[in-house]
Amino acid sequence: MDAFDNIAVFLAIYESNGLSAAARQLNRSLQAVSRALMGLEGEMGVQLIRRTTRHCTPTEAGVAFYHRVKPAYAELREAKLEVANRRVEPKGLLRVGASVQFAPTYLVPIAAKFMKRFPMVNIEVVMSDNFVDMIEANLDLALRIGTLPDSDLRARRLGEFRRVVYGSPSYFAQHGRPEKPDELKDHQCVVRTAAGSDAKWPFLIDGGLRSVSVSGRFRASDSAAVVQAVVEGLGIGFTPLWQIRDLLERSKLELVLTTYEVAPVPIHAVWAEYRHVPAKTRQFIDFLEAEFVDDHALPTT
Repeated sequence: MDAFDNIAVFLAIYESNGLSAAARQLNRSLQAVSRALMGLEGEMGVQLIRRTTRHCTPTEAGVAFYHRVKPAYAELREAKLEVANRRVEPKGLLRVGASVQFAPTYLVPIAAKFMKRFPMVNIEVVMSDNFVDMIEANLDLALRIGTLPDSDLRARRLGEFRRVVYGSPSYFAQHGRPEKPDELKDHQCVVRTAAGSDAKWPFLIDGGLRSVSVSGRFRASDSAAVVQAVVEGLGIGFTPLWQIRDLLERSKLELVLTTYEVAPVPIHAVWAEYRHVPAKTRQFIDFLEAEFVDDHALPTT
């Protein structure tokens, strides 16, 4: 056995509290497990597990070694699997979750490129604006925007999105452009009513986070309706920039108050912790990271 396998044996003995149980778990003989432990202890020059005829208990050095080596072993094992997966042609059905508005604009074009490169992969996009349970929904991975809650899911950060204030050229021509957040009280603001906090928009003012109350004659529960209302000149809106990227590029909308923007929100790919992540999933995560474009190249005025 090599050093990697010897560490795997030590971890199994530590966690199962015995050589026999570790041997059954690893599907190896008791003699092979015992030799691996002795080999590791000989290499380190210290006893890690105290053995008696009935019990196995970790020594002080064994406890310290376990807590240092456990996360490192997991990372090394993950790296080996990742390299091995790159030699396997991805195939099968890949189920990907994403929000209702984000999927058509961002996910579908990337999925199309991925399917052209890997013709043995089929993709099904499952759209929901809620954080669905990955296992219950039978998802291989999902794209999630915002701060992730604590969970057992693995995650890879793909990028980040700005949150911006915007309006139409016709509105600004008629009513002027606000130069400071407090000036929004003198403007019509189009408010999304789905979340109670949307009537207060966050800004970074004098180095601190501050919420500014806004109001207007038009409100809507759907963000797409809010965006269209702003395009029609009904007022000023606030949204993640990805929702209006194409309208900015076509000069249908303009940004204001960019120097007061709060920190951008992250976007992650998340997936359930498996002993072996399929090649189709890992390759798509890598592909997403390579293809993803955040908002910082867009205009700031």
